[in-house]
Amino acid sequence: MRYRVRVEGLPNAYACHCRDCQTWSGSAFSLQVLVPETALEVSGEPALFELTAPSGRLSRQRACPVCFTRIYNTNSARPGIAVLRAGTLDRSDELKIVAHIWTSRKLDGVAIPDGIARWEQSAPPEDLAALLAPRRITG
Repeated sequence: MRYRVRVEGLPNAYACHCRDCQTWSGSAFSLQVLVPETALEVSGEPALFELTAPSGRLSRQRACPVCFTRIYNTNSARPGIAVLRAGTLDRSDELKIVAHIWTSRKLDGVAIPDGIARWEQSAPPEDLAALLAPRRITG
């Protein structure tokens, strides 16, 4: 299974340290980028897992049906936005991590560099959106 993201520039990434991201990634946090759902072209049929939160919001998780790597999710709280797992990008080594959320759940030993935005829980949507605006890579 492959995907393509039709956006200009490489999106900035954020790290989420919540328990769900720790559990679902099998790691200390999950790196993510936000892209318009319409900009995401997926070849093949992803495996789908739906989760309804206590609030009634629906999260639709998509994964590779062969290796079970979680690729992206959508959420009824953010219609039209896909939350893409940044480590699945071909150019993930070029990502700039601009924010950390749910740092109240951060594991000891994970250091966040000075000057990087951080929130103990979720970030205000407008603040996170401003930090995640795409940047151009030249050269």
